[in-house]
Amino acid sequence: MNDSTDLNGALAANIDRLTDRQRRVEAEAPWSERLAGRITAFTGSMLFVLLHLCFFGGWIVWNLWLAPKFDPTFVVLAMIASVEAIFLSTFVLISQNRMAAQAQARADLDLHINLLAEHELSRLTTLVRRIAERLDVEPPADLAEIEQDVRAEDVLDTLDQVTPRQSAG
Repeated sequence: MNDSTDLNGALAANIDRLTDRQRRVEAEAPWSERLAGRITAFTGSMLFVLLHLCFFGGWIVWNLWLAPKFDPTFVVLAMIASVEAIFLSTFVLISQNRMAAQAQARADLDLHINLLAEHELSRLTTLVRRIAERLDVEPPADLAEIEQDVRAEDVLDTLDQVTPRQSAG
């Protein structure tokens, strides 16, 4: 449990549950995705840059000045770099696909929570109107509009109509 005194209990508990869930999702991911994530994390590090600087720099220095020219046109070095780039870009794409799926799941969760909150606020508005009527207090004129649930599909349909489409090419 999160021991931060700055957070309210429900928020701290939510953070703990979501953190535990993220750990479970990571642990249950296929080994290929976990491997791709580790490779991507390593290749995005300064250690990887330094290793490449040493390897490629060493290859060039050795080939130009320290030994008989074993790769005079650097074709072998270029081939190694090209094959490495193919594999690294694939690992990066695998990691990006996984991150995109996680982002979509979070966006879906946000949408559902927002729709639930909107629904609950509509119900609370109805309750406040009834209390106001019972107390002979005139409710605001636009209260009826607030009491109506917003249908997500209607909002999405309207956004689709007014948002310009990106051309595919």
